[in-house]
Amino acid sequence: MAKSMINIGASVTDRDDLGIGDAVRRAREAVGYSVDDLAVTCGLTGAEITRIEIGADVDPDKLRRIAAALRVPTSAFLPN
Repeated sequence: MAKSMINIGASVTDRDDLGIGDAVRRAREAVGYSVDDLAVTCGLTGAEITRIEIGADVDPDKLRRIAAALRVPTSAFLPN
């Protein structure tokens, strides 16, 4: 099931949330950022980043901020 950033927060399943979180973690690690480094760079808290990475929060606005900070497209976080 394909998803767009428009409906990402409204229709993802728990499994997809975990996939998004895992993709965020992998992208963060690929650029060598710690959770705190990413938090400072995108203006979120470390706790917010952690909640996203464990799949507890998939707020589209937060994902856009993270993608911008990591210089990746937001689509990089969407499950295949």
